Amino acid sequence: MPLLYPPRSTDSQAVARHRARLKRAVEAEPDATRRAHALAVLDDDRHRALIDGVLSGSPFLTEVALEAPFSLVRTLDEGAQAVVDQVFAELSEPGAPPERPRLMAALRRARKRLALAVGLADLADAWSLEQVTGTLTRFADLVIDCTLHRLLLDAADRREMQLDPDDPVGRSGLIVLGMGKYGAGELNYSSDIDLIVLYEPERFRVQGGATPMGLASRLVRGLEYVLQEKTKEGYVFRVDFRLRPHPPGHPLALPVEAAELYYERHGQNWERAAMIKARPVGGDLAAGERFLANLRPYLWRKYLDFAAIADIHSIKRQINAHRGFSEIAVHGHDVKVGRGGIREVEFFAQTQQLILGGRDPVLRNPRTVEALEALAESRWVEDEAAAEMIACYRYLRQVEHRLQMVADQQTQRLPEREDRFEAFAAFAGHDGAGTLVRDLDETFRTVERHYAALFETSPDLGAGASLVFTGTEDDPATLEHLAALGFSDPAAVSRRIRGWHHGHVRATRTVRARELLTELIPALLQAFGRTPDVNAAFALFDRFVSNLPSGVQIFSLLRANPKLLRLIVDLTGAAPKLASHLAAHTDLLDALLEPDFFEPLPEPGQLVAEMASRLQDARDLQDKLDMMRRWAHGRQFQAGLHILLGVTPAERACLMLSQIAEVAVVELLPEAEEWLVSQHGQIQGSRFCVVGLGKFGSRELTIGSDLDLIFVYDAPEEASSDGARPVSADVYFARLANRLTSALSARTGEGTLFEIDMRLRPSGNAGPVATRLTRFVRYQEEAAATWEHQALTRARVVAGEPGLAAEVEAAIEAVLRRPRPVDALAKDVRAMRMRIFKEHGNEDPWNLKHVRGGIVEIEFLAQFLQLAHLAAEPAIRDRSTPSVFARAASTGILPADEAVRLDEAWRLMIRLFATLRLSQEEKTMPKNAPQAMQEALLRATDPQGLAGVPNDIALLQLRLVESQEAVRQIFDRLVPTEGA
Repeated sequence: MPLLYPPRSTDSQAVARHRARLKRAVEAEPDATRRAHALAVLDDDRHRALIDGVLSGSPFLTEVALEAPFSLVRTLDEGAQAVVDQVFAELSEPGAPPERPRLMAALRRARKRLALAVGLADLADAWSLEQVTGTLTRFADLVIDCTLHRLLLDAADRREMQLDPDDPVGRSGLIVLGMGKYGAGELNYSSDIDLIVLYEPERFRVQGGATPMGLASRLVRGLEYVLQEKTKEGYVFRVDFRLRPHPPGHPLALPVEAAELYYERHGQNWERAAMIKARPVGGDLAAGERFLANLRPYLWRKYLDFAAIADIHSIKRQINAHRGFSEIAVHGHDVKVGRGGIREVEFFAQTQQLILGGRDPVLRNPRTVEALEALAESRWVEDEAAAEMIACYRYLRQVEHRLQMVADQQTQRLPEREDRFEAFAAFAGHDGAGTLVRDLDETFRTVERHYAALFETSPDLGAGASLVFTGTEDDPATLEHLAALGFSDPAAVSRRIRGWHHGHVRATRTVRARELLTELIPALLQAFGRTPDVNAAFALFDRFVSNLPSGVQIFSLLRANPKLLRLIVDLTGAAPKLASHLAAHTDLLDALLEPDFFEPLPEPGQLVAEMASRLQDARDLQDKLDMMRRWAHGRQFQAGLHILLGVTPAERACLMLSQIAEVAVVELLPEAEEWLVSQHGQIQGSRFCVVGLGKFGSRELTIGSDLDLIFVYDAPEEASSDGARPVSADVYFARLANRLTSALSARTGEGTLFEIDMRLRPSGNAGPVATRLTRFVRYQEEAAATWEHQALTRARVVAGEPGLAAEVEAAIEAVLRRPRPVDALAKDVRAMRMRIFKEHGNEDPWNLKHVRGGIVEIEFLAQFLQLAHLAAEPAIRDRSTPSVFARAASTGILPADEAVRLDEAWRLMIRLFATLRLSQEEKTMPKNAPQAMQEALLRATDPQGLAGVPNDIALLQLRLVESQEAVRQIFDRLVPTEGA
C-alpha cells in the first residue's frame, strides 16, 4: 500500500529565512553550552532534510519551533518521547492545579510543545499511527483532568458543592465521556474532542442555591472555555458536545438516569455506533464505567429484528455506495467523509459490530484497526479485505495528519488548487503531485470496493446520491446534493432532517418511526425536487411532520404507497392552500385512508347519513362543532384532491361542497334554536328559515368559498319570547341568526367551517340581520335594485320551517317572474357589470371571474335571461347557470349554438377557477404556476386531448381567450350598450 515520506523542501528562500530566525532564537540563550549544542543539532545533516521540509511546508510547526526552539532541539536530539514525558510530568505534578488564568496559559504552551514533538515523530516516520494518536489522546485526558480539578475546586470555594478531600475529582459524581476518535484513543493531529457530560445525583453533591443540572452545565461551559478559548497563547482543544443525548431543552449535562432513559427510548442506531467508542475520560471514572455498563444491553443487542438491521445498514446506505468506480477527483477530495475515505472504513467496521457484537463480545473493540482485525479473526471479514482496509486506514490517517499540520486546522480536505496541491505533495514527501494522486486514488478505490461489497445486497437509500443525516455534522456531499435539488439553504434543511432523526418532533420519538423515516427521506427529497419552490414545499412538509401526533402509521403508509408520498409533496407545489390545510390538520390523512376516497363523490343522502353517524357520540355542542369540522374538512379535502387529480369534474365537486355546507346548516340550526330557547324561551306561532344565495344557492361552491346567507322569520306583530328573559321578535331572530353564523364560522381547535357573508340581505349591511317575511317581500317588490333581483335568481331556502320556506320561495319566484322593461333591465345589468369590471377586472384571461367574457359575465347573462323572459317563459327558470342556457335554447330565447358555447365556456372557466382556488393565490397565472399545477389545469379541462403536447398551457390559454371572446360577443348582443 502507499506510504508517506518525510517532507521535502520546495521553498529555499523561506527555509533560509526561517533558519535565520531559528538561529537568532537559539542565540538568545544565555547558557553558552546549551546554545552551542542546540546550534550543532540544528546544523546536523541527519536532521537537515526534516527541518527544511517543516520550515517549507508547515507554517504552524515553524512558528511553534520559533517559540520553543529547545523543544525542537530536544526532539531531534533525544526523540519525541523525551519531550512528551516532560510535558506529562509537568502537568501531573501533585497538588492542586494553578489558578485558571495560569492554568490556561500552561496548557496552551504544553500543547504546542507536544504538537511539535508528535508532529516531528510522525513526519520522520519514527512513530506508528497508534503512538501518534495514543499520545494525543493521553494528553487530552491529562488536560481534562487538570481542568476539571481546577473547576471543581473553584465551585467548592464558592460553596456550590461538596468534594471528597481525598479524591475531589474521582469521587465528584461528574462524568466526562470521550466520544468518537477521542473515546477510541485515536485522536487526530488537530482534532476536536467530542464529549458528553453526565452526573450521578447522589454523588454530585451541590449546596447553597445551586441545582445539579445548573451547576453541571456551568462546569461544562467552564471546561469549554478553558480548552477552547483563543488567547495569545492559542487554544488547547476545540470541544464538541453535539453527540450528547438530545432530550427536550438540550441541556449541556444530564443525570445518568435521564441519559439512560433517553438511549433506551429514543436512542438511534447511529448513536449506538457512536457509543461503541465511548470511554470515561475525566471526572468520576468509576461512575462513568457504571453508566456504560448499564448501557451495554442497549448497545450490544443479542437479537436484532430486520427493521433494526436495515436501519443500521442505512447509516451507510444513505451514502451512495458507488459500484461503477468512476473517476474520483482527488483534488479537493475529503479524506474523511468523501468516497473511499476514513469514514467508510470506520462504518465498515461499526455497522458489522452493531449487528454482530451482541453475540460475539470479541468484536466490541472501539479502535478501528483492532475491530477490523477482530472481524477477520472471527471470519466475518476476509483476511485480505481486512488487511487492505487497515492499510488504507493507516495511510489516510497519515494524510489527514499532514493536512492538519500545515496550519493546525481541523480539515480533511485535500487542496483543490494545483499549486497548493503540489506544495502539499512535497510536504507529504512526494517528488510531484502525480504520485500522490496515484496513491490516493488507489486508496480511495480500494476502500470503496470493499465498502460497496459489504452493502451490495442492500438497496441504495441515497437514490444515487450522498444523503447522510445521521450524527451531528453536515455531510459535504449531502449539502451539494441538496443544493442541486434547489434548496437555498442546504445546511438548514440538513439540520432540520437531523432534528427529525433526533426525535425533536412527536412523530419521530420512537425507534420504529425513525427507521421508517430513514427509508423515506431519499424518495421524499426527490419528490421535493419536482416542485417549483422546493424550499416552500419542504417547509410545508416540515409543518406536516411536526403536527403529526405519531409517525409509525403514517410513515408506514407512505413507504408502502410511494404514489401517496408523491401526492402529498405534489400538493405543496400544485396546491399550497390545500397542503397548508393538510399540514394544519393531519387528521385529514384519515380521510385519505378511507377506501372510498377516490371513488365517485357521495350523493346528498349519503352525506346526511354520514354526518348523523359521526355526531351520534357527541357529548356537547363543542364536541359536535369539532366533529362536524373534522368531517367537513375531510370531505372538502377529498373534493379538492379530486379536482386537482382530475378524478371528478370540478362542477360535480362543487356540487358536493355545496351539499356539505347545506348539511352543516341543517344540522346546526336546531342547536342554535335550542340555545335560544334556553336563553329566552319561545315565540309562539313564529317561524324561521335560512336562504342561501350566490354560489351556495346555485350549488356551485368552490374550495374556500364564503356562504352568502340571509335569514327570514315570521312572527305575530308585537310578539315577544316567553322565557325568563323575554325579547322582541326582531331581537330574538337576530340572535338566532348570529348564533347560527357563529356556529358555522367560529374557529375551534379543528379550524373553521365557513366564512359567512350577509351583505345580500335587504338593505345590505345597514339592514337587520334577520328580516321579517312581510318586510322581505315588500323590500323585494318595492325597493330592491336590479342587482339584488339578479342575486335572487340563485336564492333557495336551505333550512328552516317548511311552511315558511315555501312562502319565501313563492315570494322570490313572484318577484323574479314580474314583467320588466328589457331595455331598462339591460341598462342596469350592463352598468353593474361594467362597475364590477372597473373595480376588479383587467384584460388578463386568467382573471377568470372578472375579465370581459369571464365567469361573472356568464352568470350575469343567465340572470339577465331569467329576469327578462321569466314572465313569458317560466320554463327557463333554474338556479344553475349552465341549465339556464339549455332551457333558454329549448324555448327559442337563445340560439342553440350560443347556448352550447356559453355552456362550454362556463364549464371550462369554472374548472380552471376551482383548480386555481387550490393554490395559495387565486390569481396565480399558469405561466408562473408550478408544473404540477399546470398539469392539474390540463387534467381538469383536457383541452381536446392536447395533454402531453409541448406548450399545452399556451394552447389552453388560446382556447380560454376564444371562449371569453365568444361570451363577450353574446353578452354585448343580448345586453347592449345604450343606443347600440
